[in-house]
Amino acid sequence: MGYFTKERETAPCTVTISHRFEELSAHVRFDNGTTINPGDEVLVQGPEIMAPFGEMVVEKRTAIITRASKLEQLWTRATGDFEFMELCEFSFSEEALS
Repeated sequence: MGYFTKERETAPCTVTISHRFEELSAHVRFDNGTTINPGDEVLVQGPEIMAPFGEMVVEKRTAIITRASKLEQLWTRATGDFEFMELCEFSFSEEALS
């Protein structure tokens, strides 16, 4: 992989969507052990998955992974901490807005 080139690969994956009172989440696990690096992009193929309230849905899919170039990886590692700090500015509370 070069400093400016991107590579694409496909990987089988398991998508888990939870829409329950105790958990609202979406997870993708690569079934072949593939790992994601800083700057990589993942696109899961197939129609949107909707889990009805109170349920958890698990589906097998295929993901297309676009690997970041070496330059993009370096940039993401260098600036990632700043983007994380932007997320830290938000908080959640149980108070209702009036």
